[in-house]
Amino acid sequence: MLKVGIVGMPNVGKSTLFKTLTKKQVDCENFPFCTIEPNVGVVEVPDHRLEQLSRVSKSQKTIPTAIEFVDIAGLVRGAHKGEGLGNKFLANIREVDMIVHVVRAFVDENVHHVDGSIDPVRDREIIETELALADIETVEKRLEAARGKMKSGANKALETEWKTYEKAYAALETGAPVSSLALSLEEEEILRPLHLLTNKPILYVVNVAEETLSHPNEQHPIKDGHVLSLCVKLESELIDMPPEEQQEFFAALGITQSGLDAMIQACYGLLHLVTYFTSGEKETRAWTVRDGTKAPQAAGIIHTDFEKGFIRAETIHWKDFVELGEPGAKEAGKLRVEGKEYVVKDGDVMHFRVQA
Repeated sequence: MLKVGIVGMPNVGKSTLFKTLTKKQVDCENFPFCTIEPNVGVVEVPDHRLEQLSRVSKSQKTIPTAIEFVDIAGLVRGAHKGEGLGNKFLANIREVDMIVHVVRAFVDENVHHVDGSIDPVRDREIIETELALADIETVEKRLEAARGKMKSGANKALETEWKTYEKAYAALETGAPVSSLALSLEEEEILRPLHLLTNKPILYVVNVAEETLSHPNEQHPIKDGHVLSLCVKLESELIDMPPEEQQEFFAALGITQSGLDAMIQACYGLLHLVTYFTSGEKETRAWTVRDGTKAPQAAGIIHTDFEKGFIRAETIHWKDFVELGEPGAKEAGKLRVEGKEYVVKDGDVMHFRVQA
């Protein structure tokens, strides 16, 4: 399961966001470093297609796809040097696939800010600087190791490794994240084992006050990158409301969906994931694969033997499945038979034929 790490300064709303996302009780006391060990929770990815498919198939069970969220304790200035237990928390971030960076834009005199004032741009820069400095140390060690190896005799592979580390180091020194570099597949493979913090996708969640939700252009000064405004306090209050009451509240604010759902879907998109479905009387289920995954590897997500014994995939677009049902889609010629080179599309309803 793919992991998303929730990071930010202390007291910006990270743990409250996590608790609201997962409905899992965690400490959210009003003081820094209350989260010592990372809390982990699994969150369903909202998908309106799943219930429609399940209804058509009269499925006994409906199983959504999911993302794992990790609540990582607050980082502070100097984290890369170990300030505020920083080394431990930076190590936790290395283990995730992407980062949700929570910055605070709400004012509340009862909730202390470690720097004494509310400044989302400053807070973002502090965290990004710490991530970059930690990456510089990591790449520096690899450069030193590569330098030692080259003294014993250089070769093409070693030279490529050296140049890749130099490329990453040069970018980091200018303040640019490694993710901004145009890397070849070979360079990506060289850097992958380093788990560089600045090479992960980032979604900036700006924690705003409730009264600013209806004024999106006046909420905060962060305009670049992937940014989502969210009132964490409001979402935490709404999470236990009946769905119909939630919808009435959103309608009154001019909001089409929960901010939490928007955040989960944004994470899904930034991770370049697509969803395919299996649907029948026993169950309708959503499966997650990377964009670009071919049919045999998608089958292997269900069971490793399916990839080994893959023969073909019978595929129907979810809209055709819902409109016509599986038999009707077949009769209308909407069912496609795909081979080993087929790239799975988002919304495919698939039935895999495999060797016994």
